[in-house]
Amino acid sequence: MSAPKEPTRDGIAKRKAWIFRRAERPGLADLMAGGERRAAFTRYWISDNIWNGLHLLGHFGLKLLPMDACSNFGARLGVFAIPRFHKAAEKRARATIAKLCPHLSSAEQEALFLENCRTQGRLMTEFSVINRLANHPERIEVHNIEWVADAAKRGPVIFVGMHLGNWEIGPIVLKRAGLVPYVNYTPPPGRAKAWISERVRRKNGLNFLPPGLEGIRPAVRVLKSGGIVSAFCDEGVGGKIRGPLFGRKPHLEGNLAMTIRLARMTGATICPWYNLRKDGFTFVCQALPPITLPPEAKNGERIIEDIALLNSVIEPMIRAHLDQWFFLDNAIVAD
Repeated sequence: MSAPKEPTRDGIAKRKAWIFRRAERPGLADLMAGGERRAAFTRYWISDNIWNGLHLLGHFGLKLLPMDACSNFGARLGVFAIPRFHKAAEKRARATIAKLCPHLSSAEQEALFLENCRTQGRLMTEFSVINRLANHPERIEVHNIEWVADAAKRGPVIFVGMHLGNWEIGPIVLKRAGLVPYVNYTPPPGRAKAWISERVRRKNGLNFLPPGLEGIRPAVRVLKSGGIVSAFCDEGVGGKIRGPLFGRKPHLEGNLAMTIRLARMTGATICPWYNLRKDGFTFVCQALPPITLPPEAKNGERIIEDIALLNSVIEPMIRAHLDQWFFLDNAIVAD
């Protein structure tokens, strides 16, 4: 359950910092206790492990496919599975499309939804082959990465991505430029999925910081030593879109505010970037002009303006490419 909002003198709401907690492993005492504790034991050791086995089988089975075949299979899977087995997500996606794209006809909105289903499906299967792109530079067209490299020579950098195309290529692009990112990593639910996710991303060159509140101090240390921290300021949590703002008032919850605070604390340059899928399993990676926050006479006095500034860079890119946006199936909830 989310913590209650607290008013601030700036007129924007904040919530208590999120603390990540790993699920506890049920023991024999839980089995003998009966009731919910026994049910938790059964889920953890039996039913969850069935799914863990299926996830591992799927991940390593997809590795047997050529890259394009793996991606194309995902596209077909997304169009088949999402409307049939993810009804709540489908409903949210259609509502979000209607809200953001009232200028589109019903047929155009339907086409956008189906294309996003293909994107979602590709992302699921491409995770098995994403690291192969490191050996195929011709599949990633890169623009203006020198802006990030130049900023990193001058001081700390917050590399702000967007969940467009397939953002897992970010570390590959940075590695080519001789840059090493750190990222706050929250494991996905499910032990097999968490293991797969960490394995793939570590091989991709990522360094992990603890998730949630525990990752703030390590991130500050990395930045104050002149390093690079990767962040994403478009996000959906619990089926609701936190960022971009999409016409809502700035708030202190989520990665938009966190990124601004980290930049203010460390003097980091914010380097936004995104990538788009060109055709199948090929991409265009685009770095945007770096952002140096304007000076402020008093700590925190520009928080609203700073959040709005960063949002103004991210939101137009998301709006322009909703068909490739991962969080399209989340709801825009008014403050």
